[in-house]
Amino acid sequence: MTKISIRFYNDREVRAVWDEENSKWWFSVLDIVGVLNDQDDYQKNRNYWKYLKTKLKGENSEVVSGTNQLKLLAPDGKRRLADVLDYDGVLLLAKSFPNAKAMRFVEWFTNSDETIDGKSKSKAYALFESSLIDSIEVGTVKGLQQIHAYLFGGLYDFAGQIRTVNIAKGGFQFAMAQFLPQTLTTIEQMPETTFEEIADKYVEMNIAHPFREGNGRATRIWLDLILKKQLQKCVDWSKIDKNDYLNAMQKSVADSSDIKRLLQFALTDKINDRETFMKGIDYSYYYEQEES
Repeated sequence: MTKISIRFYNDREVRAVWDEENSKWWFSVLDIVGVLNDQDDYQKNRNYWKYLKTKLKGENSEVVSGTNQLKLLAPDGKRRLADVLDYDGVLLLAKSFPNAKAMRFVEWFTNSDETIDGKSKSKAYALFESSLIDSIEVGTVKGLQQIHAYLFGGLYDFAGQIRTVNIAKGGFQFAMAQFLPQTLTTIEQMPETTFEEIADKYVEMNIAHPFREGNGRATRIWLDLILKKQLQKCVDWSKIDKNDYLNAMQKSVADSSDIKRLLQFALTDKINDRETFMKGIDYSYYYEQEES
């Protein structure tokens, strides 16, 4: 059980572990309890689950009989046995909660994998095991197009295609479409032998925004492949707070020092570690997630 997933609901983590033998995800009960009670305190969530588990056991609830135990990463950084439920068990647990938050959670939980982002994220997970990851051109525009096409193929009709329309976000105008090919050629030719150079190249590619949608998700993988090839490093994206990242990227148009500091702090040599890659995908997609 080595495939780890982190789902996010209202900025709270819901950890999950993939069961290869039974082909299903197991979700952390304490994370679900924290979401449904709007509670971040680990001990309070443990106490509430202990109380609820006893109550449900007395009612012969299927939630208790369906509970399993697997090792999950605890807040102290160690792997400890924790109660987990499968998809159906999570829905049963949520429906046993007496508050209005449960219905919103159930709607999110049942639909999150069916969105474009949900389907794209599944493709991103598969990229780790795909032979394509070894054939992607590193540091080139074509390589970035290959990543984008893989993530969004069949989901967007413009997957892998450089945009031919002008786009803006938050009042900022990205590179004009008529000058984009020349801009991308210039970025591609930027050096990438040091961390500073690689970070500069990443920032410029973000400012160019070559695709109509999905730029950040594709470009973060593109950055990791450059770091892996040139420095034998990659970014542990789980170490970079969402708001810190978004603010730093917004500032990077004029001053890239903040994003460089965040990236350097999160560098790791676990370049072939499956869990690091999976967590990176989870956080990368989380950065793009709108507040619910």
